[in-house]
Amino acid sequence: MKFTAQQIADILDGDIVGNPDVEVNKLSKIEEGKEGSLTFLSNPKYTSHIYETQASICIVNKNFEKSQDISTTLIKVEDSYEAFSKLLEVYNQIKLDKKGIETPSSISETAKLGENIYIGAFTYIGEDVVLGDNVKIYPNVYIGDNVTIGNDVTIFAGSKIYSETQIGNHCTLHSGVIIGADGFGFMPSENGEYSKIPQIGNVIIEDFVDIGAATTIDRATLGSTIIRKGVKLDNQIQIAHNVEIGEHTAIAAQTGIAGSSKIGKNCLIGGQVGIAGHIKIGDRVKIQAQTGVGRNIKDDEAIQGSPAFGYSDFNKSYVHFRNFQKIVSRIDHIEKQFPKNEN
Repeated sequence: MKFTAQQIADILDGDIVGNPDVEVNKLSKIEEGKEGSLTFLSNPKYTSHIYETQASICIVNKNFEKSQDISTTLIKVEDSYEAFSKLLEVYNQIKLDKKGIETPSSISETAKLGENIYIGAFTYIGEDVVLGDNVKIYPNVYIGDNVTIGNDVTIFAGSKIYSETQIGNHCTLHSGVIIGADGFGFMPSENGEYSKIPQIGNVIIEDFVDIGAATTIDRATLGSTIIRKGVKLDNQIQIAHNVEIGEHTAIAAQTGIAGSSKIGKNCLIGGQVGIAGHIKIGDRVKIQAQTGVGRNIKDDEAIQGSPAFGYSDFNKSYVHFRNFQKIVSRIDHIEKQFPKNEN
């Protein structure tokens, strides 16, 4: 896709300094700009690059004043970083604007499909599925029976949505996501074998939820596993049966949350965090990477460590962790100078 400087300026409500007809068809960093590329200057540390870049168009702040000749065409805006982000969003919408139903695909006659949808090749859509408007389903997606999906949802290639799942509006599921697989429910018997506990609940995903690639969310044993509005999940996260994650909580990659735990609103959870089952984490909690959480956490706490304890306490203790061998050596030296009284 090609865009002229004038077209870009119209989208961004910007002013052109240079050739309005110059065209671009790719994006670049300012220090790596080549002819035909679009870049931007926001951080003053990179100003020197604008005089060297070969990019055809550069978005800059309105207060930018050149100190020497520039070959690139400038588009001046109020905030170049925000404008470039807006342009990326527009570009992404155009790039992903697929429509229609590709073949081969298998769609049940009982499925209800909204308007302006895209269904990629080799997709399976089961009985009584409901798809809202502007839904985009990329190739090799499986959608089980009785699944409901709202408006403006994108499901990327290879995702699997098990039966009874409910997905709200404006959600994005990246490749390899699995929603609604059985929770890890097994009961040990006297002879050491395990019998499976049926998992007959479902998963509910509310509006504006983003789920990263290869993340898995298990169905509830009874009731629902619930991902509340605005939650952001990174890649390779495991969420077990009957977990509930509060609104606008963000969780980084490789975190595991065991069954029936409840996480509050606006929490920030780092990568490789392990959260035990049947515990409650309050609102606005911050959990540092690689923390192990085995107890209830109150609102507004910041924790780190495994097992976790207070974040500030951890930082203080870490000074001693690093000097532990020196501390032991000093104690040994003192004990040699003052032998224990055997009497």
